[in-house]
Amino acid sequence: MYWNISRYKQRGLTLTGMLFGSMILVLITVMGMKIIPVYIDNATIKKNLVAVASDSNLQNANASQIRFAFAKRAQVDGINAISAKDLKIVKDRDKLILSVAYTIEVPMISNISLKFDFDVTSD
Repeated sequence: MYWNISRYKQRGLTLTGMLFGSMILVLITVMGMKIIPVYIDNATIKKNLVAVASDSNLQNANASQIRFAFAKRAQVDGINAISAKDLKIVKDRDKLILSVAYTIEVPMISNISLKFDFDVTSD
């Protein structure tokens, strides 16, 4: 029995292709491990701004009391990207609006880094 081998094409992944694909997968994973915490911290800052702005005890408080309340929450949640003095406090028709703009730079490899600009508001 004679088998026509040319009729069956070989399929699969070469060692070079597997190494190249693995390098790309590792690069994407490392980048994700450095980028995702930045967005988690941003969500935590937003959550704390909303909580302080909606606190009924702070609606008639002065700026230093509001900053102190935010600082306590930030300490509990481990927020290091901003401090309470970075907050912009505005009262709009008996509603407290807190906002903060900040930048985070995440080093990637050697002299390559990513820069993230955030502008968070309690609205």
